[in-house]
Amino acid sequence: MSVLVVGSVALDDVEAPAGRVQGVLGGAACYFAVAARYFSPVRVVGVVGTDFPREHLEFLESRGIDLGGIVHAEGSTFRWGGRYLENLNERETLYTELGVFEGFRPELPRHFRDSVYVFLANIHPTLQRNVLQQAEAPVLTAMDTMNFWIESEASELELTLAAVDAIVINDEEAHQLTGIRNLVKAAEAIRERGPRIVIIKRGESGALLFDEEGIFSAPAFPLQQVQDPTGAGDSFAGGLIGALAREGSSGPEALRRAIIYGSVMASFGVERFSLDRFRDLTQDEVEQRFEEFRALTRF
Repeated sequence: MSVLVVGSVALDDVEAPAGRVQGVLGGAACYFAVAARYFSPVRVVGVVGTDFPREHLEFLESRGIDLGGIVHAEGSTFRWGGRYLENLNERETLYTELGVFEGFRPELPRHFRDSVYVFLANIHPTLQRNVLQQAEAPVLTAMDTMNFWIESEASELELTLAAVDAIVINDEEAHQLTGIRNLVKAAEAIRERGPRIVIIKRGESGALLFDEEGIFSAPAFPLQQVQDPTGAGDSFAGGLIGALAREGSSGPEALRRAIIYGSVMASFGVERFSLDRFRDLTQDEVEQRFEEFRALTRF
């Protein structure tokens, strides 16, 4: 089943203990789309500037991703620069240059409007609702958000929360959104605002799923080497939604399997800078790591 993602397409400069890269492919929509494509057809809506390298688009196209919703605008592509400290859990944003992304107003191409699974990456909550209004009859709608929108657009964010089926956020965002430190209580408070499914990412501590069946906890995969955590959360969301689309279900059992697939994709993504690990990642490797996750949690 088709998956639609609306979000940023970016050029990143990243510094980490493992090295430094400049002008590499980034953005929430790209990480999500590449991860989701291992499970389902994917459509992307986003915007790039005149400086965006053709080679990045060719890479996305080579993965079978439909870029019919990518707008080419006059100006500079969204650029982000960040530096990770030694433990990789702390990140310093060096700069954020919105470029053409600042005026981005997503419009779904006609053949995108029948998308069955819709993921609203981190954009203004009003724009997220606008996308929902353009989608004809999605089976599952899910969203991400960030501290900036939680602080500055609280009322708009509440309206968007009430309109989606699921939200995927990190633990600090859950606390900020609700004012509740306990994640179980915070998730309950979020579900009362609209989403029946709440997924809270906890970095190297894994992820928690809250739905009508209760709570499910997924570990993070233990890795010997982590080069670049950028995009890990978006890769997680891509694996999650893609796996749900492959199953054609968002029921409790499918959700729990999808959480593990999300964790699988996030674990691969951080092994190299940018999206480079996905350039040679095979479906067999994905399924093998899924089984390794199963062994980690079986007792």
